[in-house]
Amino acid sequence: MCGIVGYLGNKPATPILIQGLKRLEYRGYDSAGIALYEAGGIQVVKRSGKVRALEEVLQSQAFTATVGMAHTRWATHGAPTDENAHPHVNGDGTTALIHNGIVENYQVLKHQLQKKGITFRTETDSEVLVHLISDLFRSEQLSFSEAVRIALQKVIGAYGIVVMNASQPDQLVAARMGSPLVLGIGEGEYYLGSDASPIVDHTRNVIYLDDGEMVVLTSDGYEIKKIADNQAVVPTVTELTWSVEEIEKGHFPHFMLKEIHDQQQTIVDTMRGRLDLEAGTAHLGGIQDCLPRIEQASRFYITACGTSWHAGLIGKYLLEELAGIPVHVEYASEFRYRRTILDSDTVVIAISQSGETADTLAAVRKAKEEGALTMGICNVVGSSIARETHCGIYTHAGPEIGVASTKAFTAQVTVLSMLALMMGRHNHLSLAEGRRIAGAMQSLGDMTRKILSNSDPIEQVARENALAEHFLYLGRGLNFPVALEGALKLKEISYIHAEGYPAAEMKHGPIALIDVKMPVVFIAPHDSTYEKILSNIQEVKSRKGRTIILTDRITSDLKELGDYLIEIPTTHRNIFPILAVIPLQLLAYYLAVLRGCNVDQPRNLAKSVTVE
Repeated sequence: MCGIVGYLGNKPATPILIQGLKRLEYRGYDSAGIALYEAGGIQVVKRSGKVRALEEVLQSQAFTATVGMAHTRWATHGAPTDENAHPHVNGDGTTALIHNGIVENYQVLKHQLQKKGITFRTETDSEVLVHLISDLFRSEQLSFSEAVRIALQKVIGAYGIVVMNASQPDQLVAARMGSPLVLGIGEGEYYLGSDASPIVDHTRNVIYLDDGEMVVLTSDGYEIKKIADNQAVVPTVTELTWSVEEIEKGHFPHFMLKEIHDQQQTIVDTMRGRLDLEAGTAHLGGIQDCLPRIEQASRFYITACGTSWHAGLIGKYLLEELAGIPVHVEYASEFRYRRTILDSDTVVIAISQSGETADTLAAVRKAKEEGALTMGICNVVGSSIARETHCGIYTHAGPEIGVASTKAFTAQVTVLSMLALMMGRHNHLSLAEGRRIAGAMQSLGDMTRKILSNSDPIEQVARENALAEHFLYLGRGLNFPVALEGALKLKEISYIHAEGYPAAEMKHGPIALIDVKMPVVFIAPHDSTYEKILSNIQEVKSRKGRTIILTDRITSDLKELGDYLIEIPTTHRNIFPILAVIPLQLLAYYLAVLRGCNVDQPRNLAKSVTVE
């Protein structure tokens, strides 16, 4: 959830590290700090708040170091204060460490170190690590990198760390277990990052460290080895395929708005080369080798968190309807801890934008232990889920910087739609219906452009409801998960309380909340659910609720019942959710802007949740 940047080379490190921290701001954080080899020792500067607060302090310093590391912290153990910010140092300041993750046994380790007379300055679990490494380095007469390796063998929990020692001015040591870490390889210089965004400015050649691996960097090169047995690892160098421009806002005021508009292209990119209009199916190369097991599976599980879980719910509806396959959808945080029915006839689909979501990754590992086939749907090439699943499908949404997911969601639903279409055609779905669905998907880019070019009515809804403190979102069938996602987007970035419900369930509780102050968003396509949801709209209207109706055709009934009407193009009912969510993303965005919220970095949230 936090951000890591490291640099070892021949250029001034400070500008590279600060730029890297800015690239990582999207991940969510509440403090920032930097450590540099400077004047024969380690200089540490850290501040609570945003990176700009750290940058202001550094402007008065004349640092020339060419080796250093920096960090943005999202508080877990201890408040977001200057003291609790990273980097952490040992007692005499000769060893410094930055850490993503959680040390679960930190209290035990801390007690052992305190018995040795070591004093702690912070409330964090991370400080335990730097003291543990320092103690081993001094007392066991080990090399510094070996002290790091032995220390990590005593740790229970998740970590991505970078460590430096004043006696080793030409060295950085980094390691990962459950928290991502990327090594960038330049010309005589090396970069470290918790993802590739701080690296892409400098090099396209990267190595994604696997769990249980550590890397020792010096000016002479790098060495990767296993933490458990010190065995050397032959790494795979991957070339980054996305550009710096993709992680910049361009002419948009916020990343979120840019990424909403990106969908007119990313949805198309996700389908590119995969749709077969003539055969009414899809070809998904990433799962081709596992198709026999997938096609013979007796049950599917979809596991994910947050927005990806909502995409999974839509996937359930599609797979069950088109392919006739029973599908269970589980929050990954629940899936991993409860007894589930898993065997070799089970397929577990794990969905994650980052491919690093801790609970989802743990669910994958559990499924593999039980003999299930695992399939990943993720956006980041080389991510942990992409590497650890048996097969998978990339979404091709490009880097998503806004904390509130937008284009990743529609790309995930697009992938699930293609998977359901492919499985349906293999089972009982007719050629004619397959062609209708594939044709509707082929038109998604143009229909998305049409929605985005006519956003004024959505902005008007936002202006007239910006003071509301509660929203209700209602949908039926495939559009119930869309209601959930619309409500999640609103609460994430505008801090307005919002709930999504199946429209028929409104009578079982939420209807008590309806009054003149309550805006209610209805998702009302003209499909088999239309007459029923029309009745739900009438129920809200009779109780003086404010009705905001999203539909694919404005009728006289809707004109009479709707305080606000938002029209989107007509499409196949199974594809409608992909279009329907876009106006809801825009509504959340406009409301957040009007309320003065930090759209791209909403409070308390992080982009990639790499702790439980």
